[in-house]
Amino acid sequence: MMGNVGGGQYGPGMGNFAVRLVHGPNWDPGRPIREQDGWQEHAAFMDGLVEDGFIILGGPVGDGAQTLHAVEAAGEDEIRTRLARDPWASAGLLRVGPIEPWALWLDGRGLDGRGLDGRGLDGRGLDGRGLDGRG
Repeated sequence: MMGNVGGGQYGPGMGNFAVRLVHGPNWDPGRPIREQDGWQEHAAFMDGLVEDGFIILGGPVGDGAQTLHAVEAAGEDEIRTRLARDPWASAGLLRVGPIEPWALWLDGRGLDGRGLDGRGLDGRGLDGRGLDGRG
């Protein structure tokens, strides 16, 4: 578990990376992210990377043309290899952008396995219900 900067406890600086994913040539700018072809397969793939501990946290930034992910990996080769398996990568919807080492010194998230909004990429919480309260 990570500590805090002021208390002198630092999380491991090596093995964490900031990874940007950017839209590929087949991205349809006229459709929202969850309406792109292959959304369900992509969401399941990304949720699997979270479950494996590879993706620490992530999501769209700015205007949504890119996503930023905090990743734990041995290095850039592992990151590129794992993300190449994303169905959206082979479909030309996403490509790996910049990858930078990232020393994560601060972490205030709980350890309950949910995202910041309590939901996975499929929009469902741990109870299996969507944002609308239905299963």
